[in-house]
Amino acid sequence: MRIHLTSVFVDDQDRALRFYTDVLGFVKKAEVPVGKDRWLTVVSPEDPDGTELLLEPDGHPAVKPYKTALVNDGIPAASFAVDDVHAEFARLRGLGVRFTQEPMEAGPVTVAVLDDTCGNLIQILHSR
Repeated sequence: MRIHLTSVFVDDQDRALRFYTDVLGFVKKAEVPVGKDRWLTVVSPEDPDGTELLLEPDGHPAVKPYKTALVNDGIPAASFAVDDVHAEFARLRGLGVRFTQEPMEAGPVTVAVLDDTCGNLIQILHSR
């Protein structure tokens, strides 16, 4: 068994697609119209057949309170591995990305947390 798909709830699929591709560097994998929304996924360019991230619309009534609670408590909705948190932090900050937590050592990992502009906090991390 392996993880095939995971998702983050986004408040604007177009803005999310731009952020996750143009800023974070993922590539679009699927885009299928589903009513007023789309089945919209991105993947890592390093693993195009790997786990897909669904940019899922946050229209369900339970989602907005859930997202708000996570953000208010500083809890990331997802975590992405990077080779060097400090370098990625500098690159993303140079692109105007807002971080809620600058790089910090946490035992065997270095982590930082960013705002994805679509209602989520996202953690980047590197394991030593």
